[in-house]
Amino acid sequence: MEEFLLSCHRAVQGSSGEAVSEFHVVLGNESCDVDSMVCALAYAYFLSKTVHSETLTLPLMNIRQSEFPLRSDNDFLLRQLSLPADLLLFRDQLDLKVLHRAGRLRLTLVDHNVLPSADSYLEGAVVEVIDHHLLEREPSPSCPVSVETVGSCATLVTERIIQKAPEILNQQVAQLLYAAVVLDCINMAPSAGKVTPKDSQVAAWLESRFPALPPRGALFSTLQNAKFDVSGLNTEQMLLKDMKAVSEGLNLAVSVLYVTLERVGLEVELSDFCLKFGFDLLLLMTISFSESKEPIRDLAVFSHSNSCRQQVSLYLEQARNPVLNLCPISSPHPHITAYHQGNSLASRKKLLPIVKDFLKGRDGDGRLADMEEEEESRVPPTPMNSLVEGCPLDNGLPHISAQDLEEKFSKMAPRGGH
Repeated sequence: MEEFLLSCHRAVQGSSGEAVSEFHVVLGNESCDVDSMVCALAYAYFLSKTVHSETLTLPLMNIRQSEFPLRSDNDFLLRQLSLPADLLLFRDQLDLKVLHRAGRLRLTLVDHNVLPSADSYLEGAVVEVIDHHLLEREPSPSCPVSVETVGSCATLVTERIIQKAPEILNQQVAQLLYAAVVLDCINMAPSAGKVTPKDSQVAAWLESRFPALPPRGALFSTLQNAKFDVSGLNTEQMLLKDMKAVSEGLNLAVSVLYVTLERVGLEVELSDFCLKFGFDLLLLMTISFSESKEPIRDLAVFSHSNSCRQQVSLYLEQARNPVLNLCPISSPHPHITAYHQGNSLASRKKLLPIVKDFLKGRDGDGRLADMEEEEESRVPPTPMNSLVEGCPLDNGLPHISAQDLEEKFSKMAPRGGH
């Protein structure tokens, strides 16, 4: 992997990549979390080993280089595998707009299936999609789309490698993929509502093929601790660390807050953040863990606009897909409405579709339109692995033997392959 990343770096830096006729960029989503980073790295590496052409395939982190220190778990994982973070390529190191205009760009999206509005100009360059989120992309004959609701996109990337070229997997690449699956699937625990049978099968296959992989529990704990390590970060950096922004009439951001809502001066810090980045409203999710390691979530809505804050708060209280089970709690700040979130399984990723629906439902005067009649058809069904309404995995994972795994993946492998 080091050689591959170094060759990508050299090609991009050499006369601004002029020696390369075409770039095939594998791009993760804007959060650049462990899953996105690993999928971009592993899938670009796979393509570089299996697709023989003059095109340079490279992974691109979908953030600026200066933002990477905020991804403490990403940095920790790379250090574990002795992969220098300065070998990664970031959005501010490669001008995708210039490449696209020159007809020199092919784009594969991993861990997301639609480009954000700021990147919509790149749509014509998208040639493939691999993702595990709700499908929002319109079908196109020129762009194969593999979207499946599993716990981790790395599961789908691993499956593709197993099917097409399992021989390219080494300990380092296997551990990258394994770490992403274990972290995204919350240590493969059914009670956390993320893992699916395919995630379990892929993780077990990696374990059987690479017995030197670290134990699941230890790997998850170290990555989870690294993920929530915010020592040295100020409030602005904490808000940016896991932020998702959406915009449609209003500019909203959903962030994880790593300090208590009672923090003195918090409202001033949130005001400064909104002013600096142009947000009308912030949704703040806090997370802690009980003695039995169960997640405990609180949710806060911040805005200087009382009507906007009240509209969003009411919409969240009435949300049904999923139901958040919000219980109001007191807030020391006049512009923050705070709740205890009874549905602890509803993470930031499950909150985002609710926020998007809210924005779509606003009319031209900024009021919520009457959508009751069309709501049933408009709102997609809750994914089966969310455990919000129950799931086949409630009773635990199915038993999978090593023989079952070998038989399953031998059938997935191409005829005449290795």
